[in-house]
Amino acid sequence: MKLALIGASGFVGAAVLQEALERGHQVTGIVRDPAKLAQHPALHAVAGDAYNAAALAEQLKGHDAVIHAFNPGWGTADLRERFIAGSQAIIAASQLAGVRLLVVGGAGSLYVAPGVQLIDTPEFPAEYKDGAEGARQTLRLLQAEQRLDWSFVSPPALLQPGVRTGQFRIGGDQLLMAGDAPAQISVADLAVAIIDELEHPQHLRQRFTVGY
Repeated sequence: MKLALIGASGFVGAAVLQEALERGHQVTGIVRDPAKLAQHPALHAVAGDAYNAAALAEQLKGHDAVIHAFNPGWGTADLRERFIAGSQAIIAASQLAGVRLLVVGGAGSLYVAPGVQLIDTPEFPAEYKDGAEGARQTLRLLQAEQRLDWSFVSPPALLQPGVRTGQFRIGGDQLLMAGDAPAQISVADLAVAIIDELEHPQHLRQRFTVGY
């Protein structure tokens, strides 16, 4: 496939880029600074603005799918607002370009009890709340969207560096658990799940989650 990857130099984006290239896909890496991406014959690195829907749409045209791994940065002021604004522009650009969109969200919007999402529990870390709220609002934007083929993947509560195993569980809207503890996954295996979904779609217009 020909994939567009927004945020290809980030923590998740870099893992997705590696997985996509190793599987033989052509990737357009859309980042603020293309020099951050190592050269590869199947990679076309371009500078892009995640807040400019019209310009972004032109960059997305001709692709089979776009992966939204964009994050303004955890230390960014107005993180929640900037995450939502970027997501709105990416959704609009995907519509204009006529491409499928897969959004990498957060675990905060996963349910831990009927009607209770993880972000709304007292235990949710305050330092991650703005970013998690931005991701939750992005999911709501997608759920109200009628003109776009989309999927939204939530990692489990613990996402960390680690090896690629290719083995994990797939869930829906509920937080995955490993016994009494929240499930975890390596970013490499999250990338496997993302490319699996694009190669063999199972969650069109749905959110899903993965974990060990």
